[in-house]
Amino acid sequence: MAENPSPAPAADWQVTSATPPSLSVIVPTHRVQGYIRQCLESILACDLPNLEVIAVNDASPDRCGEILDEIAARDPRVRVRHLAENVGLGEARNIGLDMATGDYVWFFDSDDYATEGAVHAIVDRLAQTRPDVLLFDYAREYWHGKVKRSVINDLFRVPPAPDVFTCAERPSVLRLMMTAWNRAIRREYLLELGLRFSRGYYEDYNVTYPILLAAERISLLDQVCYIYRQRRRGAITKTRSQKHFDAFPQYDRVFAFMDRMGPEADQFRARMFDRTIWHLLVIMEADDRLPEADRARFFAGMAEIYRRYRPADHVMPDDALLAKKYALIAKNDFKGFERLHAKVRTRARAGKVKRKLKAVANNSKRRGMQFFYRSQLRRPIDDKLAVYGAYWFRGYACNPAAIYEKARELAPHVKGVWVVKPENVADMPKGVKYVVLGSKEYWRTMARAKYFVNNVNFPNALVKRRGQVHVMTEHGTPLKKMGLDQLQYPAGGGTMDFEALIRRADRWDYHLSANPLTTEVWERSFPCDYEMLEIGYPRNDRLVRATAGERDRLRAELGIPAGKKAVLYTPTHRDYRRDFAPTFDIRRFAQELGDEYVLLLRAHYFYKPEAELWDRERVIDVSAHRSVEELCIASDALLTDYSSIMFDYAVLPDRPIVIFAADWETYRLTRGVNFDLMEFPPGVVARTEEDLLKGFRAGTPWGDAAARSRAAFRDRFCPWEDGRASERAVRRVFLGENVPNPPRP
Repeated sequence: MAENPSPAPAADWQVTSATPPSLSVIVPTHRVQGYIRQCLESILACDLPNLEVIAVNDASPDRCGEILDEIAARDPRVRVRHLAENVGLGEARNIGLDMATGDYVWFFDSDDYATEGAVHAIVDRLAQTRPDVLLFDYAREYWHGKVKRSVINDLFRVPPAPDVFTCAERPSVLRLMMTAWNRAIRREYLLELGLRFSRGYYEDYNVTYPILLAAERISLLDQVCYIYRQRRRGAITKTRSQKHFDAFPQYDRVFAFMDRMGPEADQFRARMFDRTIWHLLVIMEADDRLPEADRARFFAGMAEIYRRYRPADHVMPDDALLAKKYALIAKNDFKGFERLHAKVRTRARAGKVKRKLKAVANNSKRRGMQFFYRSQLRRPIDDKLAVYGAYWFRGYACNPAAIYEKARELAPHVKGVWVVKPENVADMPKGVKYVVLGSKEYWRTMARAKYFVNNVNFPNALVKRRGQVHVMTEHGTPLKKMGLDQLQYPAGGGTMDFEALIRRADRWDYHLSANPLTTEVWERSFPCDYEMLEIGYPRNDRLVRATAGERDRLRAELGIPAGKKAVLYTPTHRDYRRDFAPTFDIRRFAQELGDEYVLLLRAHYFYKPEAELWDRERVIDVSAHRSVEELCIASDALLTDYSSIMFDYAVLPDRPIVIFAADWETYRLTRGVNFDLMEFPPGVVARTEEDLLKGFRAGTPWGDAAARSRAAFRDRFCPWEDGRASERAVRRVFLGENVPNPPRP
């Protein structure tokens, strides 16, 4: 900190539209691979040339560094600094500040994002007022989709504010949230004050308070420019830790700054004292901050802060309850404070508990958990029993089937049992044990099993017992938005109960990821406390090991005529449609392709295609076939739109992939996507039926350009598919081995 913290002189700016100020946005990054793309894209969405984004990769152990480099390669306004060691948020901000060249700096948290038009609005306001500090508003975005503007947003309007002012003229600005991300700071002003972010928790307080106290020009922007994401997990300051004691030295630094300001700071001391005690009480009274054993010591520290910094002219608060707390803090009466705190909490919770118990009782009456199931839940867990399910218990398939087969080989002591619906019993392979959904044996198995493996969620009624292990395998790489990401896309989310969805995901102990993109998406869309298994998809092991003999056998079983090219057509579900409606004329397509081709139609399992829509001599309906992996092996090329099968099919190095994207814009806007498929296609892309036919007639899917696109797609999305994903899953889950993940691309 500088020896002389007196206010820096305001620059003699000449405001003209031709000379807008430049802005440096500093984004420290650590363990946010699921959020960093949205963060940077929201900042870079503007077309301002006088913008620079400085991303500081704080030795993040995930893919943050790779994502930053990827974005920087596309946008020259982005500069990336990779740190060899983790230094923490405060020091990473300091490093970014030292790199910055803009007239103003904006410190941005990497799991949050800017609102549409925010950067333009901020730069415009800076150009109009040329302040030392510009304050703007924010909104909290909760994990369940609710967005709520700051509760004290009226401070931006009441009373009406002049274009620029000082803290003495409008001291209410000290009540705004004292974070680094809700303000743009004149860089030279910050450097002249010599302020640096501290290490530890609450690292921004010794910057955010002083810059307001010393500023000669403060300005307000009454607009929500920043979305503060309220993550279900991962928020540092909402974690039980002794690191919350860092608040004490941070406030010491603020008051030390005021001491060096001299008598000019005296007018702020009472307000700063009240803000300090308010914040320390927030920490003290929160359920998720302090370890129980440290509460008395924290209270003693708060009492010391009270004694040290309470000014002589301080007036006790009018609020009677708060005044009682002040009196207890002044006496360092921890036991008295705890009694008062407990009394207040008991009153507040009494009504909530009563309402909750009534709701639970009514719900239990409606749903009625089976008596037999409840009795089985009291019996011991069978450590040698595993339950498998796939596609809402439609049968034996996908990743769970691959894990089941490998477990029979590597963990034969674990007996596997599948759950199937009554109508799917006939499709179960011989020798595979199963229970029928809803039967007595089903409830016994669900109550007693140690392991649960599924590619969709188990029903809400399932009670997860202590010691049971749930594995979510998923069933595709998410091109489309999934989980909580669907909240912004009503066509895809529909009437989904997202809170129930996350309660089901909270049961997961392991979550499989097929590739780096999938890991990013799962961390963001299912923010729960599971172990991510970045191992590839077990079902793709079969594709890696496929042989020519197996391919010939499968083609014969499917009735594919010898010498013909079999094109596997797999249209995906569209949330804005209710029935199977091909986006091109299947009959015409098959006929005009000629005798060289046969089309294998694999309709989405939500649909039952009408046979009269095509020529049965040229189209084989394989919608009910037991294994999509077998269809991939048997075919010569894949034709799809936005189905996740493209990521699996890309494992086959010599098979063309054709994307028919006639309604890409509609699909992207209604369902949402995690990357631009048109920018990173797995092969040929056709946007019209004529282009689709023309491409096949010319053999374009088998051309060199298509092969290069497919190879790049395969490198990007199939890096872990080495034929051993099933083995890695079994060894980690059933055998408890610490199996290393495949190397990152």
